[in-house]
Amino acid sequence: MIEVKNLVKQYGDHIAVDHLSFTVEKGQIYGFLGPNGAGKSTTMNIMTGYLSATEGEVLINGHNIFEEPEEAKKCIGYLPEQPPLYMDMTPLEYLYFVAELKKIPKADRAQMIADIMKLVKITDVCERLIRNLSKGYKQRVGLAQAIMGYPEIIILDEPTVGLDPKQIIEIRDLIKTLSEKHTVILSSHILSEVSAVCDYVMIIAHGKLVASDTPDNLSKLMLGSNVLDLTIKGNKTMIHEMVSALPDIDSMEVHDSAEPGCVDIVVKSPQNVDVREELFYKFSEAKCPIMMMKSSNMSLEEVFLELTTDKASTKQEKKKTFFKKKEEENKKEENKEEKESSNESNI
Repeated sequence: MIEVKNLVKQYGDHIAVDHLSFTVEKGQIYGFLGPNGAGKSTTMNIMTGYLSATEGEVLINGHNIFEEPEEAKKCIGYLPEQPPLYMDMTPLEYLYFVAELKKIPKADRAQMIADIMKLVKITDVCERLIRNLSKGYKQRVGLAQAIMGYPEIIILDEPTVGLDPKQIIEIRDLIKTLSEKHTVILSSHILSEVSAVCDYVMIIAHGKLVASDTPDNLSKLMLGSNVLDLTIKGNKTMIHEMVSALPDIDSMEVHDSAEPGCVDIVVKSPQNVDVREELFYKFSEAKCPIMMMKSSNMSLEEVFLELTTDKASTKQEKKKTFFKKKEEENKKEENKEEKESSNESNI
């Protein structure tokens, strides 16, 4: 759906975007993360045709944004960090203006505007001047203009900046609703929000892509293994022997628990191996109740800080390590699929 190839944006001696490449697939919510000055907004402005690029290309549904801007922009709805609003208009007047700019057929405008206002919940303020609206409502009006024409791709730059917690939750729910019919790309500094909303995360630092995967896989790849925390009721020595005898366990730690008659254990297994069922049946057979079992992952905040450190050499090494781990993981999955396919053909 979107292909960014070897993108470079240079301002004099400063390189804002440095040979950036990535692909966006249909029907996903993508989180675009990076520290201030990483090149997020610049990349989004180039993708939407607001800025030119020094090098590289951006393809939107096969249309080059620089060579076929009109065709490419038809596929995109864009909400910049500062919504492009006319303060002396009402939301209704503004949306009719946007519909005309986007060449929405006149016969469809009234119904489309009514549906979009209902979707973003601004119907009750549609006759008030935009200048008199709260920050949250202004953001909703900006979002309405991005949705106008129902583009396949919606790009949101810091859509919840300056909103209160209630407004953030409402915009988050709206983004999830939009993802049912649109591909959504959003940038945000609220990493918990990205974890809650996004299917896929791309992290950039100093204009370069340093990580790209699902939030769960980012955590597993950075840790290098699956980690489980368990609290088990039973004898410490027996539990240690049972777990250490399992073939898919890389390492384990056993500690005294604060819960009477229990022990706490930390179990590490390979990234592509899930040992939860195996552990459940093992402890069930031994009549050792599992009082607690949870995956112990790095939070997105921890992954973000690890990958965007200012130490350039360390950052480059981490980037290489991350993509090397990801490549190894993909090869393991391919080998597994080949084995399964071979077994099926033999049967």
